[in-house]
Amino acid sequence: MRSDAIILGGSFAGLSAALYIARARRRVCVIDAGAPRNRFAAASHGFFAQDGENPLAMIATARAQLAGYPNASFVAGEAVSARAAGDGFAVSLADGQRLEASKLVLAFGISDILPDLPGLAERWGTSVLHCPYCHGFEFAGRVLGVLFAGPKSIHQAELIAEWGPTTLFLNGHPGPDAQTSARLAGRDIRIEPGPVRALAGDGRALSALVMADGRAVPLDALFVGPRYRLNSPIAEELGCALDEGMLGPTIRTDAMKETTVPGVYAAGDAARFPHSVAWASADGVTAGVSLHQALVFPRMAA
Repeated sequence: MRSDAIILGGSFAGLSAALYIARARRRVCVIDAGAPRNRFAAASHGFFAQDGENPLAMIATARAQLAGYPNASFVAGEAVSARAAGDGFAVSLADGQRLEASKLVLAFGISDILPDLPGLAERWGTSVLHCPYCHGFEFAGRVLGVLFAGPKSIHQAELIAEWGPTTLFLNGHPGPDAQTSARLAGRDIRIEPGPVRALAGDGRALSALVMADGRAVPLDALFVGPRYRLNSPIAEELGCALDEGMLGPTIRTDAMKETTVPGVYAAGDAARFPHSVAWASADGVTAGVSLHQALVFPRMAA
């Protein structure tokens, strides 16, 4: 059965879009591979009335609520390609299934490209973090660090200092100029120039960065602004324009979350910067409402 909308990705953005489409009494199908970006975190923060809740539990609740609508369906799997088909779109899955819909929402998200340091990946989302608004409060007043990953790391260090005493670990990269160094010093931000060899601590907790010269610099949390990649090439395959940001690509959309390809919408981390679950959900709502109105008023949408 052809759907009115297919949602590629079933996390905060995709499920929010699907809920609004379902409530508009249109047929919506969510395709999801079950690997949301925030699956490494035990708690999600800053989301209205859900502060501190487990993100996987939040997704499970949203899925159960969406499943209560008879016009909503789910497909577990990976969408590997999509193309225009007649007056709509066809989506192919890795298992060979082929689904069709009048409209698409790209909500497949992004994946972080983490620095290759021993002990870093296994602490991602617990004591190695990227967003102070999402996880900084839990480490307030403790010993914090920022791992240099590019010019944006200077801004990140200045921001992180709001939550606690901060050290910028240059990891062997050239140091900032005199003016920038003075600005960092004015915020009591230390600079550690040497290369980092590994992260140390019990389990997923962080206790120190081990430097290449053998020193162990005590640390409770390390913030990293890693580059990221889109989780799917489908946006490019469809011809959607991308914008290259400082940390990775973003699917270009208008204010109503429609991409440069008519009938294709995008929401969530793949289609915005900065990122948070609240922004992802809000953008999903915008995409869902916009998509539905394009179904009702096709000439106006064109």
